[in-house]
Amino acid sequence: MPLPGNKHTGEVNAADIEGFVRDVTPGKTAKDEKVAPRKRIIVRGGAGAARKVVRDLSAVYSFAVRRELVASNPVERAAVRKTDNQREHYLSLEEVKRLGQAFDALVAEGANAKAIAIARLWALTGCRRNEIAALRWDEVDLDRGLLILGDTKTGRSVRPLSLAAVAILSEVEHMGGSSYVFPGTTGENHYQGTKRLWARVKTMAKLPDATPHTPRHTLGSTAVSGGEALALTGAILGHSNPRSTAIYAHVQRAPMKKAAERVSGKLAKALNLDGKRTQRRA
Repeated sequence: MPLPGNKHTGEVNAADIEGFVRDVTPGKTAKDEKVAPRKRIIVRGGAGAARKVVRDLSAVYSFAVRRELVASNPVERAAVRKTDNQREHYLSLEEVKRLGQAFDALVAEGANAKAIAIARLWALTGCRRNEIAALRWDEVDLDRGLLILGDTKTGRSVRPLSLAAVAILSEVEHMGGSSYVFPGTTGENHYQGTKRLWARVKTMAKLPDATPHTPRHTLGSTAVSGGEALALTGAILGHSNPRSTAIYAHVQRAPMKKAAERVSGKLAKALNLDGKRTQRRA
């Protein structure tokens, strides 16, 4: 079954959607193509990618139905899984501490300094994996403590840098001849060795489910649970849509419960119910 990309909007049916998912899930659409001297397009496919594209395509068709451009949404009729039904994975502060201890241990063992710096910046900035791994010097403003990213998932994006993140970037050697902060050992691309390091990190920290994207979710959930506004948290993470940040309002319930107890405790005291049980009257 060919991918439906060469079909007109009204020609795509449920079978096309199902065939598309069958092709993308095992990685049949994967490619690694160099499109410019310093730019590659890397598409890996996979089940997660298939579900994301299906969700996006369903939204497009729903819009087209409302505008009466098509009669129906073929995604709704397709027998495909449209959601992950999983919460975003994040780390507790105790788990973050284990992550830091793993970084320190690997530094002591002489692990690659670029890989360690990249991984630490993931944790400190909440940036996506390649927003740090493929970071360029012209996107770094250490004087103002900013990353000015020219091409992200949501377009141009300005991200704040903490003092700890600035300190890490200040220690990185600016190698002449490369525009990348973390250039590869060979060739003209950025450093590609974080996968091997991350496998060791999560083993040493006993975090088997952690991925390079987990620190991003951790920063978001920690910010919101600590009382930061969703808008500010979204700015830190580079979200263009407030709904993307809203997922963090539902995680790390322990701080939320403590906050509710603080607020409710004041009201209970005013109601003369502090430490007392209400009695049911007949």
